[in-house]
Amino acid sequence: MGFSVNTNVGAMAALQSLNETNKGLATTQSRINTGLAVSSTKDDSASYTIAQTLRGEMGGLKSVSSSLSRAKSTVDVAVAGAEQISDVLNQMKEKATVASDQGLDEESRKAVAKDFTALRDQIKTIIDSSEFNGTNLLKASGGDVKALQSTDTAAATLDVTNIDMSTNVLDELDGLDADDSSLVFKDDGDVSNGMEGATLAKTMVTKLESLQKTVNGNLSTLGAASRKIDGQSTFVSKLSDVIEAGIGNLVDADLAKESAKLQALQVKQQLGVQALSIANQAPQTITSLFR
Repeated sequence: MGFSVNTNVGAMAALQSLNETNKGLATTQSRINTGLAVSSTKDDSASYTIAQTLRGEMGGLKSVSSSLSRAKSTVDVAVAGAEQISDVLNQMKEKATVASDQGLDEESRKAVAKDFTALRDQIKTIIDSSEFNGTNLLKASGGDVKALQSTDTAAATLDVTNIDMSTNVLDELDGLDADDSSLVFKDDGDVSNGMEGATLAKTMVTKLESLQKTVNGNLSTLGAASRKIDGQSTFVSKLSDVIEAGIGNLVDADLAKESAKLQALQVKQQLGVQALSIANQAPQTITSLFR
């Protein structure tokens, strides 16, 4: 090709090469800054779209995990309350057993009656206090637990039914109020009344044993529900980790690789600038032809 001052093919080629190098350098710097090989749909539409869908799944799983955590806390509070009630029933059985002794004197029988009634009132307090986030599984009107199990809104929820200890336990202990406790541990100094109190106390021991079985059954139900929630929470956590790793495989940049590429592109950029400078000087050789 002839010499021309209008068209510098070498400079044009050097400029195109330098532009490509600058473009590659900008891409590499962006990947290093963000840590992402695919940060926009312009980088890779397919990978970006899949990653966005998975990110939506991750958001849904966070909601599921939060729902399960609330359910777990509600059930754990109910478990704590039911366990305490079981302990109180054991103490009440002990008091009733003491009262079943016909030879117990009047003052001792009255003292046992007061303790027995106080323990009964304590059960009511425990039931009323076993509430979390507005739900009380031990109280008749306390509601049930319904937790999300997955991001599929059409899927069944994880349910824990109210065990209603206010009916199963308190109603069974009716007649043990402060005004009526003397009927169970009756003793006004009359021998026949002492015998009556002992007989009633023996009946109460039998009733308390039956209530203990009911409470133990409720504890088993709550324990199984708690373990089920724990298992589902563990699964959701593992699923979240797997999805997060999958997103990383799709869009994360290999920073070691990008770092090496950055060094190479910086050198290439410097060489490109020099090549363009040399190419731009080529037309000046034409002036030597006119000397």
